[in-house]
Amino acid sequence: MTYFEEIHRQTNLKHRRGADWQGVEPEFAARLRTQNQFQTGLDIARYTAKIMRADMEAYDKNPAAYTLSLGCWHGFIGQQKMISIKKHFGTTKGRYLYLSGWMVAALRSEFGPLPDQSMHEKTSVPALIEELYTFLRQADARELGGLFRDLDRARKDGDEAAAARTQQAIDNHQTHVVPIIADIDAGFGNAEATYLLAKKMIEAGACALQIENQVSDEKQCGHQDGKVTVPHEDFLQKIRAIRYAFLELGVPDGIIVARTDSLGAGLTKQIAFSHEPGDLGDQYNSFLDCEAVEGVGQQGDVLLNRDGQLVRPKRLASNLFQFRPGTGEDRCVLDCITALQNGADLLWIETEKPHVEQIAGMVDRIREVCPKAKLVYNNSPSFNWTLNFRQQVYDAWEAEGRDLAMYERDMLMSQHYDDSELAIEADERIRTFQRDGAARAGIFHHLITLPTYHTAALSTDNLAKRYFGEEGMLGYVKQVQREEIRQGIACVKHQNMAGSDIGDDHKDAFAGEAALKAGGENNTMNQFAA
Repeated sequence: MTYFEEIHRQTNLKHRRGADWQGVEPEFAARLRTQNQFQTGLDIARYTAKIMRADMEAYDKNPAAYTLSLGCWHGFIGQQKMISIKKHFGTTKGRYLYLSGWMVAALRSEFGPLPDQSMHEKTSVPALIEELYTFLRQADARELGGLFRDLDRARKDGDEAAAARTQQAIDNHQTHVVPIIADIDAGFGNAEATYLLAKKMIEAGACALQIENQVSDEKQCGHQDGKVTVPHEDFLQKIRAIRYAFLELGVPDGIIVARTDSLGAGLTKQIAFSHEPGDLGDQYNSFLDCEAVEGVGQQGDVLLNRDGQLVRPKRLASNLFQFRPGTGEDRCVLDCITALQNGADLLWIETEKPHVEQIAGMVDRIREVCPKAKLVYNNSPSFNWTLNFRQQVYDAWEAEGRDLAMYERDMLMSQHYDDSELAIEADERIRTFQRDGAARAGIFHHLITLPTYHTAALSTDNLAKRYFGEEGMLGYVKQVQREEIRQGIACVKHQNMAGSDIGDDHKDAFAGEAALKAGGENNTMNQFAA
C-alpha cells in the first residue's frame, strides 16, 4: 500500500466515525502506520523468515550470494549497525543481526558478567530480541519522519517535483528490520523447555534459532574445553520441538540452525540407546573409547557388546564417557547429516581455527548425502586470525619448498613481520576468507559472534587514555565528535536519534498550537545542521 493509499484508508475510517473523530488527522494517522510496518513480533518473524528462505535459494544458485551479520548485545548497537549499512551500501539485503548467547551471558544477565555456560536467565534472550526490533522499528520511524518533514517543506514551497520525489522515497522506503539468528544455546533444559523458550523467541521476532548438541547443564562456550555432547536422538527431540514451535505460531518458513560442537567435544554424558546394529544409537556409541573385557568385567562396570565382544567404555570420575581421539570430524559429519534429515535447515560446525579446507573437507562429505547442505559459520574473535593465517601461509610455502629462513613460525604474530610478503599474503587470505568459504566450503552465512563486545572495549580504552590524559577534552572532540561529523554518523545528533523529533511530530498532532516542542531555535542540536 502506498503512502497516499494509506491516507485514503485512514480518511475513510474517519468518515465512518463521523463527528466523533473530528480531531483526528488522517494523514498523520497514515504516517504512524507507515512508520510502524510491523504490528507484532510474529509479523517480523514471518517477514524475515521469507527473506532468509529467498537468500538461501539465491545462494544455492550462486555461492557469491552469501550473507553476513555481526553480533549485537544491545538494541542501540543493532540499530546503528543497520543505519550504517543503509548509509554505506544503500540496502540491507543479505545483512542480518546475530544474537549471541555468549554476549547475553557476559553483558545482559542480572547476575552480572557470566561465562558462556547457560547460567544466564533464559528470558533475557527473547527480551533482547524484542529490544533489538524495538530499536530497528524506531530507526524506520526516525528515517520516515525526516521524509515526512521533507514532504511538508516541499508542499509549503510549492515544489511539486520535490514533493513527488519524496513521496516516491516514502513508498520505496526499505525497513531496517532484518532477520535475527538467535542463539538458544543447548535449549536451557529438556525438549519441553526448548519448545517453550523457542516460542518466546519467535513471538519476540526471531525467524532463525540456533541450537547446539551439548548437554544443557554442562554447556560450555564452543571455544572452551570440557564440552559434552548428547546422543543424536536427544538433540533431534529439540530440533522437532523448535519446528513445532514455529508451526504452532504460524511461521512455517522458520529456520533451524543445527550446531555441532563434536569437533572439540571429547566427552558424552550418556551412552545412546540402540535398537539394532548400525542404527543411530549404535553409530554414536561406536565412537566411544573402549577397552576389551575378559570374562564378565568388574564391579560397577558399564559394558557394551561391540561386534560380539564385550568392551568397557572409558569413564571419568565425573561419570562422563570419552570418545576415541581423532573421531571429531567423523562425528561432526554424522551430526550434520542426521540434523538435516530430521528438520534442520542450516548447519553450524564449531571449529578450532578458521581454515577453509578443513571446513570444506567435512562439507564435501555431508553433501554426498545432503547435496544442498549449507553452513552458518562463526568468524570468531576466539581465533587469533593474524597468527592462524600467517601460519597457514607459512605451511603452504613450506610445502612448496620456498625459503622461509627469515620467518619463525611460532613468532609470526610479531609486528616485526607486519610488512613482510608472508603477512601481506595472510592478510589477503583473511580479506577473502568469507568469499572463499562461501565458494568452497558451503558457507551461506558468515557471522562474527562478539565484535561489538570488543569494539566497545577498544573504543572506550582509546577514549579513556586520551580524555583522562594530556589531551583532555580534545581527546573526545578529535577522536569522537569531529569524526562523527565528518563521517556523517547519524547519532552525532543524539537528541534526534533518541526520538526528540519523533516526539515533536506527535506533540504537533496531539496538541496543535499548544505543543511545547524541543526542536526550536534554541536547541543546541542545531549546531550540527551543516
